[in-house]
Formats: sequence, structure tokens, C-alpha cells
Amino acid sequence: MGTSGLRVSALALGTMTWGKETDVESAGAMLRDFVDAGGTTLDTAVSYVEGRSEAILGELLGDVVPRSDVVLVSKAGVSHRNGKRMVDTSRRAMLAGLDASLARLGTDHLDLWLANIWDENVPLEETLGALEHAVSSGRVRYAGVSNYNGWQLARAATLSEAPIVANQLEYSLLERTAEPEVIPAAEHVGAGLLCWAPLGRGALTGKYRGQIPADSRGASSTMSGYVDRYLEGRPARIVEALVTAAKGLGRTPLDVALGWLLEHHVVAAAVVGPRTHGQLKEILSSSLDPLPDQITTVLDEVSRLNQGSS
Repeated sequence: MGTSGLRVSALALGTMTWGKETDVESAGAMLRDFVDAGGTTLDTAVSYVEGRSEAILGELLGDVVPRSDVVLVSKAGVSHRNGKRMVDTSRRAMLAGLDASLARLGTDHLDLWLANIWDENVPLEETLGALEHAVSSGRVRYAGVSNYNGWQLARAATLSEAPIVANQLEYSLLERTAEPEVIPAAEHVGAGLLCWAPLGRGALTGKYRGQIPADSRGASSTMSGYVDRYLEGRPARIVEALVTAAKGLGRTPLDVALGWLLEHHVVAAAVVGPRTHGQLKEILSSSLDPLPDQITTVLDEVSRLNQGSS
């Protein structure tokens, strides 16, 4: 993870759907297969299904996989109450969130704890103070941030007494806005990237080409806006180029998309969030091999940021 001594698997298992679209039985099967395939890193948050994600993971740790075999990542600073999203990265809210996470997960420490978002209403020094206290008290091994832009990450790393070893943010062939500022900042301060939505919210699997599958997030009335922006114009052209490259290589679009992402040395892990056991199996069957230089060049060109959006 960046220049720290924390080692993570190239794929991290995201648990955002656990307790909502993924039940305990399916979550247990996914956790078992993920660890059997060599995965170590598990990503959750206080805000995921109002803590249910952490609770399910806590139920499974020990029974399905030993706590010592995994790297537990969680986040605080965002919560949901009665369907309303709340942002609060004050010392009180952060440390209360940590206490709740540890209780639900049934552990005495997190391997990596992140401030979930930049909060304009709380001094950065106060948020960092919570991270520092968590590390110094032994309840957290490493500290980081999530969804920080370039100057925010640099500022946090400069002020924090506890090293900021990670920034979790969206990054993929379809979302490359991290490249001008966030990636250079991460390289400068020695932070690694945990990339959420590495498959373009599902679009980079190719499943949305020409139709929206009935069982997909794009078909859900509550999640359609999450995917819609990646289905037309520039994103659609990128997906077509990806599918063509995958056919030429004899690999799946999913595999090529992850291979492209993981070639970036600042990327520590791609956080995949399968809703079903079958989706995880497809991900785990990927080779994640480096891409030929020519393919990387083509994908870089078709997805570069100054391409038109229409």
C-alpha cells in the first residue's frame, strides 16, 4: 500500500451490497472463495447498509476465515439514517464510528481505517486527530482517506502525524479524472490507491452493450442513475474498444479492464463489489496478466480525458 509496509491483495472484496442485495449465505460463499483464491483484503464501511455489511462480515470472520488471514478496511464519516445521507468527520463521529465498526466486526483492530470523505464543515486537523488517536491507541494499524482530490490528499498527508498510506477513489478506463492531480499527489506522499468501481460500475464487463439486463444494477429503479452515465457516448466507445481488444487477446473485457488498471504502480488494489457468487467467480477466473504495450496504448488513447463526451 503505497510506500508503507502494509501488503494487500491486488483485488479487494467490496461488501457494499452485503445485507441488501447479498444475503449471509452468499456472502459466506464469496468470502470463502475469495480467500481460497489468494485474496486478503476486505473493504467495508460504517455507511454500508447502515452497518449491516460490517455485521455480516463479523459473523463470518472466524467461522469462514481466520481474522488473522485478512486485511480489514473500513471507513467512517458518512452514515445513513432513515434513508438520509449524513456527513460528519468530527472527532466524536469518527471515533464513535470506529467503536461501532469494531463491535460489529468482532475484532479489536482494523488494519486500515479511512476518513470516508472530505468534510467542509469540520477542520481537517480534527479529522486527522481522530485518525492519529486511533493509530496511537492500537485500534487501527494504518490510516488513510477516501474520495480526496489531489490538494486535499497532499494537505492531509502533510498535516497528519500518522502516515496517510491510502486514498480510496473511483478509477477505471471510464473514470480517469484522478490522473491530472490525485495520482501525482499520491505518488508524492507515498499513498497507494484503492480503486472502487474498477469495472466502470459494471459497464466494462460488456453486459450493458445494446441492452440493460433485467437483473443488473442498471435495471434497478434505485440504482439506475449509478450506471446511466457510462452507457452512451464516450463510455460506449471505450467499451467497444475494450471488447475488441479482449477478443483479440482471448480474454474477457472484465479481465482486460482490471489488467489495465493494475498496471498503474500507484494502484494498490482494485475494489470489486460482486453482488452474487457467480459474479465473483467470473472475476476470480481473470488472469490479471499485464497487457501487451500496443493494447495498453490503444486503450489509453480511446479513454483519454480530452476525448469528447458525445
